Amino acid sequence: MSQTRHYEHLRISRQGAVETIAINRPQAMNATTTLTGRELLDAVQRASGDVEVRAIVLTGVGRAFSAGADLRDLNGPVLPSGRPDLGAILREIFNPLVLAIRAAPVPVIAAVNGPAVGVGCSIALACDLVVVGASASFVVGFSSVGLSLDGGLSVLLPARAGFTAASELALAGGALDARRAVALGVANELVADDALQARAAELAAALAASARGALEATKRLLDQSLFAGLEDALAREADAQGKRAESDEFAEGVTAFFERRPPRFV
Repeated sequence: MSQTRHYEHLRISRQGAVETIAINRPQAMNATTTLTGRELLDAVQRASGDVEVRAIVLTGVGRAFSAGADLRDLNGPVLPSGRPDLGAILREIFNPLVLAIRAAPVPVIAAVNGPAVGVGCSIALACDLVVVGASASFVVGFSSVGLSLDGGLSVLLPARAGFTAASELALAGGALDARRAVALGVANELVADDALQARAAELAAALAASARGALEATKRLLDQSLFAGLEDALAREADAQGKRAESDEFAEGVTAFFERRPPRFV
């Protein structure tokens, strides 16, 4: 196993033709800042452009895949009001990341260890295959802080789970546990937590041994069938999220989050 390019928020490793990209902020449950997003985008694009890489695994270090956007440390563009410009952050960083995962010419496998929340959920569901540990969970969670869907979830979630389950998860919130995630088709396979990384590596190695050109062509056909509207959806989500950032509901949601209390939406 060889260590490649250094990142501040990622741990990158290579085993044969499989590159593993792990979000490495375990002290923050792998919550994503703008730096995390930029590094993920760069890492996915670099791996996609490396002819020696034939499969990619995305995961998290520690006990979470990603707790979503780090509301304490976004460090991105701001609106005249001083609030984070969520629309700009999505357009510049996280929308391109989701599109880069889908555009990768090789299979991308999410190894979901623990919670995948908000944009963390988006990143996992953008992958081609999703393997979950027993402690994994998926939380859309945007409405709890006064926000709407982003990261492509308005397309990715119903494509995987169907409209009925997608509506439940997006509107009612709550955590989708690993077992139900597999039952709904959100995830492909459930394994024990201590077997997760080995199983993801095994699956990635098997795919890496397949015909790369055939897999790329197959990905493109599936994308054209299921995700033809993904780029437009990402743009709509960014517009909507930009407006939500200026709302009183978002202000209350963030305040309640920091004060560790239920939000009081009027």
